[in-house]
Amino acid sequence: MNLEQAKQIVKDILPEKRYIHTLGVIEAALSLAEKHGVSIEDAGIAAALHDMAKFHDKNEMRELIISRELDPVLLDFHHELWHAPVGAVFAREKLGITNEDILNAIRYHTTGRPNMSRLEKVIYLADYIEPGRSFTGVDNVRAVAHENLDEAMKIALKQSMQFLISKNQPVFPDTLESYNEFVQKEK
Repeated sequence: MNLEQAKQIVKDILPEKRYIHTLGVIEAALSLAEKHGVSIEDAGIAAALHDMAKFHDKNEMRELIISRELDPVLLDFHHELWHAPVGAVFAREKLGITNEDILNAIRYHTTGRPNMSRLEKVIYLADYIEPGRSFTGVDNVRAVAHENLDEAMKIALKQSMQFLISKNQPVFPDTLESYNEFVQKEK
């Protein structure tokens, strides 16, 4: 599969607004990949497919999480997190993607996780900073991401957790563990 094929697949399944977001994620991912020595091809495919399950039926996603023995903790959190691991399953099972780095980039693009690969960081950050995003702090993360992926991840994870906490929402364990890892790397 190449980037153009991946774009066509998601264009056919995503609403127009989400497809435009996906194009922005692709743009940001390709730029970050080039800057940080990550495979352009892998970044493009992972970026294109990152939200492929975003609008899938919640009950079907729940059943898939259970039947594929994905992290059961997911079911204790908002269904907005489910599309990432479900998307990785779809990419493998429906599209034949076998590259584990691409699959993990899709799987962890909403939560992060400890020991992220450079591709995983690129996709997480590309989703966070794509040109259509406009929230307090995004411009800083955009600037930092082109200089230092780890520092940008730390900032983005912190901002995400602060947002969740401000809404009295729980923070997924992988997100907290990922943030802690980036903070501890500094010491």
